[in-house]
Amino acid sequence: MQTKTFLHNKNIYSEYNNFRKEIFSQFAPRDSEEILYLLPWLLSVNHPSVPGYIKDLKKQFKVYSIEKNREIIKRERIFKTLFNIRKEETFLKFPTDVNLIQGIYTIGSVGTISQTSRSDCDIWICFHKKSFDEKTLQQFTNKINLVKDWFDANLKMPVFFFVSDVEDIKSCNFGRIDHESSGSIQRNILKEEFYRTTILICGKIPLWWVCHDEEKPVDYCQLVEEYDHEAFADYDCIDLGNLETVDRGEYFGAALWQFNKALTHPLKSIIKMLLLEMLIVSPREELLCRQFRRSILSQAVNPVFFDPSMFTMEAVLKYNENIDPDTFEFIEKCFYLRYEIKLLSKKLTLKENLCKDIFVKYPFDRNDIYHLNNFSSWPFYEQKQFGDSVLALLRHIYKGITTLNLDITNGINPQDLTIMGRKLSSCLGKKTHKVPIIHKTTDNLNLPVLTFHVEGKRWQVYPAGEPSQVIIESTGIVYCLAYLIWNDIFLFGQVRMNPNPTPVTLQEIMNLAKRIHEIFGIYDAALLDFDNFLKPERISKMLLVVSFEGAQHNKDMNDLCIIYKSNWGELFVRRFKSLEQLKEFVNADRDKFDRVDIHYYVQRSCQYYEKIIERTKSIISQAIL
Repeated sequence: MQTKTFLHNKNIYSEYNNFRKEIFSQFAPRDSEEILYLLPWLLSVNHPSVPGYIKDLKKQFKVYSIEKNREIIKRERIFKTLFNIRKEETFLKFPTDVNLIQGIYTIGSVGTISQTSRSDCDIWICFHKKSFDEKTLQQFTNKINLVKDWFDANLKMPVFFFVSDVEDIKSCNFGRIDHESSGSIQRNILKEEFYRTTILICGKIPLWWVCHDEEKPVDYCQLVEEYDHEAFADYDCIDLGNLETVDRGEYFGAALWQFNKALTHPLKSIIKMLLLEMLIVSPREELLCRQFRRSILSQAVNPVFFDPSMFTMEAVLKYNENIDPDTFEFIEKCFYLRYEIKLLSKKLTLKENLCKDIFVKYPFDRNDIYHLNNFSSWPFYEQKQFGDSVLALLRHIYKGITTLNLDITNGINPQDLTIMGRKLSSCLGKKTHKVPIIHKTTDNLNLPVLTFHVEGKRWQVYPAGEPSQVIIESTGIVYCLAYLIWNDIFLFGQVRMNPNPTPVTLQEIMNLAKRIHEIFGIYDAALLDFDNFLKPERISKMLLVVSFEGAQHNKDMNDLCIIYKSNWGELFVRRFKSLEQLKEFVNADRDKFDRVDIHYYVQRSCQYYEKIIERTKSIISQAIL
């Protein structure tokens, strides 16, 4: 590569990176200031008044070239005022010998049109681990943890730090699978997303980003060698490894991971699943990040930049433009709601201005736009129906991918596959007596006032005034309550009950609901420790409800309900006509009940309360212990 081309690419990348920072600043004015400018300063300063201070620091840390960053320099006075520091002299003067932080980068939706008020910010803090001794590494970790604590306490946007060795990034070694890391499930795909979505906060430019020439292909390895031998007299770039292709087998692992994310964020996952489908099935061999890089660097004067989410959306829509029109329109709506776009509004934001051309190219009805703009006010059942449709599309895509017979074990840790398979089964699998999960389109569903109603021998729960929109129906009210609590759609104080011949009262419904919530909480896939899925399935908690629907004066132990939760995060409800039946159920699989946490519920108004509780505890103890 000629020096002229290298410098052109570097300058264009810097302009593009500033464009992304500006988007971030407009979407999150306060938090972006702290992340883009204060964070590098905190990591480079060691002062008792500044978060991240390390006493007896062996050697100062410094983010590469922070002393030349004009935006940080002009804000330093504000930073010092924030922490009540009166010292006039800059903190951005460093000794020759420092612990160098190579770069700080975002990955994901921040600084794109897909950033919303609920977006978090994943940040890679990159360093050369081999240049840090044991004590230095410990102090570095401590400093980052202290800075993270301050961010957690002072920022609205959740921020997650991933301290990454440059050599690990080169080899796509991203650790074992957990809630934030996909482990071996998607190695190169994670790097593809990094290169496509990253913002350089401070530090070195990824050398991969300037590896482009419009006139001829550039050999990345040769560019690294030239750069290391100072052919360009430049030190502002870093080699984080090349990326040209992704094995098709890895896409299957990525699809598994997205199904996992879909358990809590279906709209976010459907976008990524559509992208995965395109990358697997499309005949294109060039990765999307490479296409995106070319679209940025091929511009000359007065460049007009796409952001990564716009680029992805247009690529996915273009790929799907010849499919069934109804499905295509639904995909458009998914993008529209996921990115929280609001066209035809009285006040258009940067988000609408950036993406309006795409919706001119792929328009849909004005009435649909107005309806989507009002999504937060949709009735609960309509929001739920949309979520069900998202999950159905996810399943359809996943099924299509599996028919390709990819080598799914290629490069994937078998343990990671076990975890993902069991977790997906625990959420999506249908089992007798299991409480199913509602897959929510958004975290803030428009929850209705609930009405409990008896129809014949069955209990029904529906939104007040809408008896045709039954949310849950069962012969047992305990099952209905467990379903409502587990799916977090039971609002205390927003519950009604129609007159009916049963002895169940509204107050007792509230009492039992509170007890269920105290013991089991609500379903949240993100809270379940992944290590649980490497252990045999067992029952972790159990609530025995004694004759809840019987008359208050006649609690004769002939109506028993148990609600129990497994270590895999599944909730079940079973009903028995006697303690003997319950005992048989427990004895049939005693190992699963080892060390189970047992709770009991009998209406306090029952005159035989104490007697029933003691008798029940005695029998259950005999059955389990």
